[in-house]
Amino acid sequence: MNCSTLLSLVLMLVRLWPCSPSMQNHSAQNTDPSFTAVQRVKHGWVWEPLFATEEQTSVVPVYVGQLKSDLDKQDGNLKYILTGEGAGSIFIIENNGKIYVTQKLDREKKPFYTLRAQAINRSTQLPVEPELEFVIKVRDVNDHEPQFLDGPYVATVPEMSPEGTSVTQVTATDGDDPSYGNSARLLYSLIQGQPYFSVEPKTGVIRMASQMDRETKDQYLVIIQAKDMVGQAGAFSATATVTINLSDINDNPPKFQQRLYYMSVSEEAPVGTTVGKVFAEDSDIGDNAAMNYFIEGDSSDVFDIITNNETQEGIILLKKRVDYESKRRYSIRAKVVNRYIDDRFLKEGPFEDTTIVKINVEDADEPPVFTFENYVMEIAEAAVSGSLVGVVTARDPDNDDCPVRYSIVHGMHIKRLFSINEHNGTIITTKPLDREIASWHNITVTATETRNPEKISEANVYIQVLNVNDHAPEFPKYYETFVCENAVSGQLIQSISAVDQDDSAEGHHFYFSLAQEATNNSRFTVKDNQDNTAGIFTAKSGFRRQEQFSFYLPILILDNGTPPLTSTNTLTITVCDCDTEVNTFYCRYGAFMYAMGLSTEALVAVLACILTLL
Repeated sequence: MNCSTLLSLVLMLVRLWPCSPSMQNHSAQNTDPSFTAVQRVKHGWVWEPLFATEEQTSVVPVYVGQLKSDLDKQDGNLKYILTGEGAGSIFIIENNGKIYVTQKLDREKKPFYTLRAQAINRSTQLPVEPELEFVIKVRDVNDHEPQFLDGPYVATVPEMSPEGTSVTQVTATDGDDPSYGNSARLLYSLIQGQPYFSVEPKTGVIRMASQMDRETKDQYLVIIQAKDMVGQAGAFSATATVTINLSDINDNPPKFQQRLYYMSVSEEAPVGTTVGKVFAEDSDIGDNAAMNYFIEGDSSDVFDIITNNETQEGIILLKKRVDYESKRRYSIRAKVVNRYIDDRFLKEGPFEDTTIVKINVEDADEPPVFTFENYVMEIAEAAVSGSLVGVVTARDPDNDDCPVRYSIVHGMHIKRLFSINEHNGTIITTKPLDREIASWHNITVTATETRNPEKISEANVYIQVLNVNDHAPEFPKYYETFVCENAVSGQLIQSISAVDQDDSAEGHHFYFSLAQEATNNSRFTVKDNQDNTAGIFTAKSGFRRQEQFSFYLPILILDNGTPPLTSTNTLTITVCDCDTEVNTFYCRYGAFMYAMGLSTEALVAVLACILTLL
């Protein structure tokens, strides 16, 4: 090795390894100008950010960039070594530090590569720089089309929405790099849907461009295009379909299909019969088309209308029986009103409509009609057979006034009491009636058309049997009356009353008195209390059982009937061995013993035994 070569090697080592502090100090202390010191010069890697464009295809490697050490004198003394991701296969480096890519790259698969570089002295095979780590970024090209990942879209917006109303938003994605260039910058436009809709170019928000009526068209197919490269030439694009449905609002009133309806109903039809149907159309749907029907005016007394919620028809019903002979035609006004009204559209006019319904009453062969549904008649009891009770009347309501025939719906009992004239409806008795047996009789009378025996009607006849005063008043029960031997004059010994089987319209009133034959020498008197009762009083003091054991007092009772009837009722009064107050139990057994011939002492003994047993 010559001197020049050795000197170069020393200089290289000095540059690679800094001098030790002792050396530095030594240098600083050495002031001999004849001494030349070797000092380290600042150095490093020289390079710029490196990019490789994706999707490039070439038969020769494509230049990426260059990195080198600032010690490189371009004399071939240094060589560069590349390690890391793709080193030697995807990326290569030449001796001058130039880097090339040898394969097609895909940024969407791998956006960057991390590599390491070394600068090696060819002579010493030692690095002249610390190992450098760097990144090669893959530069994006517009190689991806936009995509609508959520399509196709379906949106709903109320009809008549004002211009500018937001309908929905569509969003497309682009696989290109959004941070580089315009490859991933999208621009939205409307391909189909003008002039009804618009789309915001940057956001994809679809808006109403005009007011639309669902009843004219309820669905629109809108096509939106998304273009990358901000719509510039060569950009990729994609489209999405958006089905926009207009939802209904109540902006239409109901309208009758006809201004005039004709219907008919038989006079025989019962209440509740369906006369006919009317129908109002409403262009809206659902609850917005719901409606209620009404009948206006006086006809609402005869006819009614209800709403069929499924068909939205108005069903006219018979509310009251009609009669052909009384009124043959009706003209009613039917009204329909929306059930739910949107206040926003009230200014458009009333959400209702009216129509006229003409209803003809059809004649029918009706059964006879009695003058009254119920008849009340009277007849006195005990009236002779054949006596007139009353008259029922029925007529044929039809115009031809067909004759009718009368009859009684007989029960076995009724048949024996009444009969009716089949031509004129006169009811008579067939035997005398007794009010005390039955005060009322209920019979059913029928009237039948002679021309059509199937046409029958009935009426109830209630017959009251009027009372005739044919029963005299009498005691309501047997009175057990006693008087003490020591009774004083004017002492009440019995209260009496009376009953009468007759029926008095004004109420019974009875009058009590002693019979004429008992007024002389009677030891008792009768006092009428004027309230249908009377009191029996002693007229004298002192009674002796040994002289007279019983008294038989004839009492006359008079009623207020027409004519007034009287009866004589005998009140038996038994003398009792007592002081002044009657003991019924004692007197009853005393009377029994006396009748058996027992003395008072025997009676006392018997009573004592009875009391002991009790």
